[in-house]
Amino acid sequence: MVVSESMEERLARAFVREVPKLNSTVTLVEYDPAWPGLFEREEARIRGALGPVAVVLEHVGSTSVPGLAAKPIVDVVLGVPDSTDEAAYVPPLEAAGYVLRIREAEYEHRLFKGPDTDVNLHVYSADCPEIAKMVRFRDRLRAVPEDRELYERTKRELAARTWTYVQEYADAKTSVVTAIGARA
Repeated sequence: MVVSESMEERLARAFVREVPKLNSTVTLVEYDPAWPGLFEREEARIRGALGPVAVVLEHVGSTSVPGLAAKPIVDVVLGVPDSTDEAAYVPPLEAAGYVLRIREAEYEHRLFKGPDTDVNLHVYSADCPEIAKMVRFRDRLRAVPEDRELYERTKRELAARTWTYVQEYADAKTSVVTAIGARA
């Protein structure tokens, strides 16, 4: 018999520090034209810290899609030669002010929070298919108004609910993200 892991167990396993609880609705704001500039600032900081170790660096997530409402958190995906080789990138990122928050075995994903801007820095090995998937999803939302509108409607409906953890909100979007991604 397979016993499924609870949300609390899953998050406790992934978070490096205490798991933050939301116990509220999710805040979405209208698209802010300053978001691309915030990404560019983070891109320069990351490239300055890592040099050639930063193989791939892209602005992803809702803040990368003009006109799309979003949580005011800039999502950045970073591809490094090997995300399991933390010695190659964690110390320089920490020296630049980033804080390691999540370490997930699936896809060897790492997540850092930014030093002075609300940033989610997602780190994968550069050849990880998750990077291309995130970029294709972003590009689809940028190019196809109907998918962008569907995604925003879904986000708004889900954001209005009360969630214990932000991850529950993210998980609830999965079917729509998968459907849009399949069309990308």
